[in-house]
Amino acid sequence: MSSSKTLFITGVSSGFGRALAQEALASGHRVVGTVRSEQAKQDFERLDPVNAVGRVLDVTDFEVIDGVVADIEANVGPIDVLVNNAGYGHEGIMEESPLTEMRRQFDVNVFGAVAVTKAVLPYMRSRRRGHILNITSMGGFITMPGIAYYCGSKFALEGISEVLGKEVKPFGIHVTAIEPGSFRTDWAGRSMARTARSISDYDALFDPIRKAREEKSGKQLGDPAKAARAMLAVIASDTPPAHLLLGSDALSLVREKLSTLADELNAWETVTRSTDG
Repeated sequence: MSSSKTLFITGVSSGFGRALAQEALASGHRVVGTVRSEQAKQDFERLDPVNAVGRVLDVTDFEVIDGVVADIEANVGPIDVLVNNAGYGHEGIMEESPLTEMRRQFDVNVFGAVAVTKAVLPYMRSRRRGHILNITSMGGFITMPGIAYYCGSKFALEGISEVLGKEVKPFGIHVTAIEPGSFRTDWAGRSMARTARSISDYDALFDPIRKAREEKSGKQLGDPAKAARAMLAVIASDTPPAHLLLGSDALSLVREKLSTLADELNAWETVTRSTDG
């Protein structure tokens, strides 16, 4: 990138957040990253004692987010890029999974991202510039059995990102939804919340899916460092996309979904049009 920027990234302890922070720091940018503990803050700041600035923040602690952002703007500098990365995956058959787990999934993946965005937007809007990256997932486009709450949260964030991009475009603010496929992060490992199995009717469908996901964890095709470099290229662009898929698996699965959807639209077009007038 041609000029140094200040990136505010939620969730920099591991995964995409950590990879993006490291690549951004290596490229000469300043990174303010949120973590969940004072120890994690110290670990993050050791990456670059000058340009890595940690802040302890749980994105579901909605009452303190405005204050954290105000402190960054006043004491670190203007936030050029917000990356809503903090999130996790929930795995479980919907009928088996308590609503409390759905609320937690949406609190972190949706409400947390929206709350941080709402705190940052007034500053970006007043400056008439800025870029917001929301880390969603190919699971915001395609679905598979056993991750209903996760896909629901990512579908929600996809829609919010797309609408927001239209609302803030007149102010020189870009919004990009980043949609990774399978990457070598902790998403399917220690970071994933898993609901215990309880209904045997789903065994044949779901047990092989859970087993395959656990066995594949850490061996996925996607390289987080390469994903981070792709995100930096988006940030550097004067015409960034509203959506960016990352990974060949995501590309093929989303193309398959769109093709199937087109076939279904065509097959039912007569019924669709019959409701007019």
